[in-house]
Amino acid sequence: MAKIICAGLGPGDPDLISLRAARMIGAATQVAYFRKAGNSGQARSSVQGLLPAHVAEFAMEYPVTTELPAGSPAYDAALSTFYDDWADRLAALSGEVVVLCEGDPFFYGSFMHLYIRLRGRVEIEVIPGITGMSGCWTATGQPITWGDDVLTVLPGTLPEDALADHMRRADALVVMKTGRNLPKIRRALAAAGRLDAAWLVERGTMPGQRIAPLAELEPVDCPYFALVLVHGHGRRPGRAA
Repeated sequence: MAKIICAGLGPGDPDLISLRAARMIGAATQVAYFRKAGNSGQARSSVQGLLPAHVAEFAMEYPVTTELPAGSPAYDAALSTFYDDWADRLAALSGEVVVLCEGDPFFYGSFMHLYIRLRGRVEIEVIPGITGMSGCWTATGQPITWGDDVLTVLPGTLPEDALADHMRRADALVVMKTGRNLPKIRRALAAAGRLDAAWLVERGTMPGQRIAPLAELEPVDCPYFALVLVHGHGRRPGRAA
């Protein structure tokens, strides 16, 4: 019977992988990781040079990414079957299997969908990782929250009016799942009066990192590894409350 160890890899820079995760990866005999068909995958790229020479690799290739609308019945059915299949395949292995997961496994991580299918069937250990959003706001050189700021984290897949409503009420803001949702996110920020304070961070902590005010960019799609940030401005020592 397998023991599943999910290693959170952090925001992308291999130097930000925790010591615990690095030890597990360096001793692994079997690793599994998610990727888009035809790509090496960010998780696998992040551990290049850390894995033993003869480790057995299992590439879990998503059946769909952007080919179908997210949340549509066909999209949900394809991914459900995918996770069911890989949960069965991993559970059938013998010994420890290290599953690689970008960011933190329990924060919008794909591993969550395996976890709920494997829980109670096999032994599972989850190693937390630095979230992608933490890596991105650190890359901006500005604190994301001050004093009593409330941080709101939104998936960019929400309807535009719902995004704008949350954005109006947020002190500090992180928008995940940008990609082809970026034009909608930009419109929602404008409607909420927050566009001029928003930043787009692409590939935060990774090679090719780019940080720019969102209002100065064309409203087009952006890479998968990108977040929108609005920094908070709450209470600070030495300033008026």
